[in-house]
Amino acid sequence: MSPRGVATPNVRERLFAAAERVVERDGPGALTSRSVTTEAGCAKGLLHAHFAGLDEFVAELCLDRFARTAAKAQELSGLAGQGTVAGNLEAVALALFDSGGPAISGLAMTRPAAALRIRKALEGGAPGFTAIQEAITGYLKHERELGRVAETVDPCTVSLAVVGTAHHLLMTSWPGTPDPRPSMTRLVAALVNG
Repeated sequence: MSPRGVATPNVRERLFAAAERVVERDGPGALTSRSVTTEAGCAKGLLHAHFAGLDEFVAELCLDRFARTAAKAQELSGLAGQGTVAGNLEAVALALFDSGGPAISGLAMTRPAAALRIRKALEGGAPGFTAIQEAITGYLKHERELGRVAETVDPCTVSLAVVGTAHHLLMTSWPGTPDPRPSMTRLVAALVNG
């Protein structure tokens, strides 16, 4: 436990990682500011010192994880011509399921105020599914130009299918349901290798 008055390093990520563990282990209903700070080994008031409340915390957690995946998707452009197209695309698609993606998505759905904050942030330009979709489209166009993707593959449609399926799987998966990653892997292979 961090003593009172002593700075906690990397507090946002520490609290976010703790929240993911709580939700993955105990489900969305178990998430409270106290469960997060206890899991993080922090002072009880630390979450409220950095966030206006639990809804803002949940929204910021979701937006942070979207931004991480969007950044990973942006890296695709540098991978054109390297590795396999399906492998590169799969890594981005599966990144949405890292760090408790389904559990965190379910958490956001149980908190209407957090969901509203997320929607407003995305409408305001925060990176989310649209940024991921655009990055995948650009990557597939480049790979098609290199001849590594068939001319019959429509990059816009493939990227929509990948992102749409990931969104569906995130919204319909929760702790205790089958791992959505194998379905995502099969979809990417079918779309790219057809």
